Amino acid sequence: MIRIIFFLSSGLFLGWSLGANDAANIFGTAVGTKMIRFRTAAIICSIFVIIGAVVSGAGASHTLGKLGAVNELAGAFIVALAAAITVMWMTKAGLPVSTSQAIVGAIIGWNFFAKTNTDLSSLSKIFGTWVFSPILSAFFAFLIFHLVKYILENSKIHLLRLDAYTRMGLLLVGAFGSYSLGANNIGNVMGVFINSSPFKDITIGSLVSLSSTQQLFFLGGIAIAVGVFTYSKRVMMTVGSGIFKLSPVSALVVVLASSLVLFIFASQGLKHFLTSHGLPSFPLVPVSSSQSVVGAVMGISLAKGGRNLNFKNLGRISIGWVATPVVSALISYVALFFMQNVFMQNVYIH
Repeated sequence: MIRIIFFLSSGLFLGWSLGANDAANIFGTAVGTKMIRFRTAAIICSIFVIIGAVVSGAGASHTLGKLGAVNELAGAFIVALAAAITVMWMTKAGLPVSTSQAIVGAIIGWNFFAKTNTDLSSLSKIFGTWVFSPILSAFFAFLIFHLVKYILENSKIHLLRLDAYTRMGLLLVGAFGSYSLGANNIGNVMGVFINSSPFKDITIGSLVSLSSTQQLFFLGGIAIAVGVFTYSKRVMMTVGSGIFKLSPVSALVVVLASSLVLFIFASQGLKHFLTSHGLPSFPLVPVSSSQSVVGAVMGISLAKGGRNLNFKNLGRISIGWVATPVVSALISYVALFFMQNVFMQNVYIH
């Protein structure tokens, strides 16, 4: 049992890192504009990210499993640890990096060490979403902003009432975004442990049933919640006010646009509905809430004419996005070597 807890600790550490970096971005714009207190945002984010992880977390995790099936608990420990160290390092620098990029880089490092082929089809899907998700988020933000602007210009809402509506809207879309984040990104936190999960399925009566995967995701969700509470405020302020100065209404648009992107790439129900009607669908892939939020902020900026966009901050963030998977892969490869040759633990099964 002690061995199991030790090896799972890196996944919990990664969950904490995600909460500190990615999960906070759901409410970053709301907190950055001082519409919602940090404590309130953290509580709502924590509750709904756990629900999303347990209820709908399985969909996006399959793609990571295809990218590299980490089949030994010690190997999964190192992969999650490498990703967590990378994210924590970037978080300390105040950069909203992608946990998705970190875990993908770490898995590729494991593939190289284990001499396992990297599934190029899955990798191309993931790379595609890294480029497409911020663009899609910017597009949604651009459209929603103009729609909200039209509604406000053609209605006579009192400023105090508008303020109350905006706060309520930020809470609602924040809850939706937190749910979507849990569903989409929990695979980053605990997905590498699925093939070597130490848990057994649990059935309580005839109503409650928790699979071993759901138990892993529940633990990961709790770790994300702890990360939100303990270390997320700095990244919130970078996203909320460091890229482009947002009004409260613009903050609402950013949260809604980025949340829609997370939901689209996590919803098995939506994918089934589209494919069953012969329509094109989005792949179920863990995407970065950081990238989605940054894309939405850029969409708002473009909707306002592109003025006051902080290109220096955007440049720093872009460098972080490029460096994250490379650094994570290198840390993973080196750490796997030490785990197997110094600590004499098998990190893969042939």
